[in-house]
Amino acid sequence: MSLIPRSQTQPRISRHRKAALLASAVSVCLLAAAAPAEPLGIGDRLYPYLGNPGYDVAAYDLSLTYPGTNDKPLEAVTTIDAWTTTGLDRLNLDFAHGTVRSVEVDGRPADFATAGEDLVVTPQHRLHRGIWTRITVRHTSDPMPVKGQEGGWVRTSDGLAMANQADAAHLVFPCNDHPSDKALFTFRITAPNGYTAVAGGLPTGVRRVGPSTTWTYRTQHPMATELAQVSIGRSAVVHREGPHGLPVRDVVPSADRKALEPWLAKTPDQIAWLEGKVGPYPFETYGVLMAKASTGFELETQTLSLFEENVFTEPAYPKWYVESIMVHELSHQWFGDSVSPRTWSDVWLNEGHATWYEELYSEETAHRPMVDRMKAAYGASDRWRESGGPPALPKAPAPGQKISIFRPNVYDGAALVLYALRQEIGRPAFERLERLWVRRHRDSTATTADFVRLASTVAGRDLDGFFQAWLYGEKTPPMPGHPDWKPLAQAQTPRQTPDGNKAHARR
Repeated sequence: MSLIPRSQTQPRISRHRKAALLASAVSVCLLAAAAPAEPLGIGDRLYPYLGNPGYDVAAYDLSLTYPGTNDKPLEAVTTIDAWTTTGLDRLNLDFAHGTVRSVEVDGRPADFATAGEDLVVTPQHRLHRGIWTRITVRHTSDPMPVKGQEGGWVRTSDGLAMANQADAAHLVFPCNDHPSDKALFTFRITAPNGYTAVAGGLPTGVRRVGPSTTWTYRTQHPMATELAQVSIGRSAVVHREGPHGLPVRDVVPSADRKALEPWLAKTPDQIAWLEGKVGPYPFETYGVLMAKASTGFELETQTLSLFEENVFTEPAYPKWYVESIMVHELSHQWFGDSVSPRTWSDVWLNEGHATWYEELYSEETAHRPMVDRMKAAYGASDRWRESGGPPALPKAPAPGQKISIFRPNVYDGAALVLYALRQEIGRPAFERLERLWVRRHRDSTATTADFVRLASTVAGRDLDGFFQAWLYGEKTPPMPGHPDWKPLAQAQTPRQTPDGNKAHARR
């Protein structure tokens, strides 16, 4: 690069010309400022208004103050460090369930407005492309549910927990609420003495001041907003050691700790089992959060999976079945959490793999052959595709039911695709693919096309045609190695355990 004197590169501009240019620039700025705020999105096929263009979040710092009751808003401060990917006169955050007190951009007060489920922020000065910026939002976080808005805070019998999948983190805190923009998290939770707060990641400090205590947790790996977890309650935190010295911590109601211990003790061996299948556990810690709440599902929140306590206390659920649910959510730490979907249409990669290892675990530890469940899934697959779309092309969520993309086609239907793939390329190649997939895309995001390319590389041949039929076809292709398998006229819904009990939903 050569340096040329400024006088040789820029012509002189008259005083009147400068004044005209300045007036024009001011006019453009005023027009931009006067334009109405509008919701944006990154164009996700299933959730078009989720996420926002123009920046990449590096870190969230979320401070929450719990008032001691779970029916009143928490005071909160969310600080976002981000890298701009284009010039921005405004930036949008996803936030839809709280009162915004103030917004600052790089330490200076900023204007803000609401548009749809977006918080639209106008800084004092344009943010140029390729700079670091810090957005600080002082707001409330409301735990009370609102009609038409699912997820976010879950009210437990003694406090709160989070269930943000798929598009509900922005009901808790301002964020770029899409799994394609993963970031590091710091959580600071202040609650009255007598409560215990736990969040994803590792603890970095506890500070008691007068009548309240503040807990701080930090993640060591990037996380999607939908996987954030904060538990506030009268809880016991149970510590043990997992494989290779991994710290395992579980959060349970204090009064039920002894009764739940036999279940908690299973986690280290389950982690070791999965490590034997797909490689090292990808995060800094793990544990289960058993909440006294009615959610109807379990959720793979990163490093601290959410479970309803009654899954472990309801005698109607067989022991092997409960363990398979535990393994399902644990599997997600690799598939969905460490390797996150680039778009929500790629969710089959999460749920198909978690269902696969849930079934494989039951086969190897409880003598429940995977082939039987796969044959049943094959029989139902055509009807699942008709009602919910093919595994990699799920139909949009039903109006007012944003989580309705979690249909059988992305669970057992997607696991069926993996079974067909193993039949097609053989067990050794399939197992190499699984290990390579989670290693290559660790701490990142990936797409269906990425999986297809890697599978073709491992198999040593082009599998585009195979995957096109299995992932996108309206009808289920013939199963390799099982020419006798046929679609059935009646699908089995809702999902059942083999003992006839209604299946507990996992996410």
